[in-house]
Amino acid sequence: MSIHASAEHFVEERRSRPRHIWFLNSAFDNIDFPLAIQRLAERDPMKPFAFVVTPNVDHLVRLRKDGILAPLYAQAWLTVCDSRVLELIAGLSGEDVAVTPGSDLTEALFDNVITQHEPVTVIGCSEDVIEAVKARYGLHDVRWHQPPMGLRTNPEAIADCAAFVAANPSRFVFLCVGSPQQEMIAEACQERGDCTGIGLCVGASLDFLGGKAQRAPKWMQQTRLEWLHRLAQEPQRMWKRYLVDGPKVAFLWWEWRKARAKLRAFEKQLAAANFRI
Repeated sequence: MSIHASAEHFVEERRSRPRHIWFLNSAFDNIDFPLAIQRLAERDPMKPFAFVVTPNVDHLVRLRKDGILAPLYAQAWLTVCDSRVLELIAGLSGEDVAVTPGSDLTEALFDNVITQHEPVTVIGCSEDVIEAVKARYGLHDVRWHQPPMGLRTNPEAIADCAAFVAANPSRFVFLCVGSPQQEMIAEACQERGDCTGIGLCVGASLDFLGGKAQRAPKWMQQTRLEWLHRLAQEPQRMWKRYLVDGPKVAFLWWEWRKARAKLRAFEKQLAAANFRI
């Protein structure tokens, strides 16, 4: 389905569909991949700064124990599901959570939306990745800021990132310093009040475009095994995320299902009471 056709279909159904789908620890926007691209492409670049978050299994597990993430996510202009594993779990639960991987979102913007001569602002990444992305897309105006390590505990560096965004206005600002650092920068940009454009909290997405890291083959992506490919590529860095923390999503799912069952039982009792009245 084309972006235009998908948009028409969405307009027809939007009155009967909720704006968000609450699943596990996050409220996902109830839109698919083409509509996410369309919303990004059509937003006025002069509007006040807003940002996009792309939760995956790791993020939802950390939301439970890391108190900083929830208030950051609550401020997002758009929340889309980064994980095909979450998409599968949601489907098994009877929930229609469309998948919009952050890396696919980034690639689609560079392939179809961003022009060669418009400014693009990037926070994070390495110089070789920036140069590779510029060469790949023929970009003429990439504004790059590389913050120091330890960003989460360095409020001055966070403020410097936000100041760079304010001084280098772009339609799209790619925040590529990992979570929750990238969301903290996005919040700082909003709080300044003089930043514009859309911040995309997309982690390693530019590393894939710049050739620093390789994405899984399409068949692994489609069979929800991209995590296994990343684990094989970077076992020392990824083993805890995928083998220790990731499986905890099963407990989150169990908790969510139990809470949903209680809510539905209460709704039935309330409906019955109203009927008797």
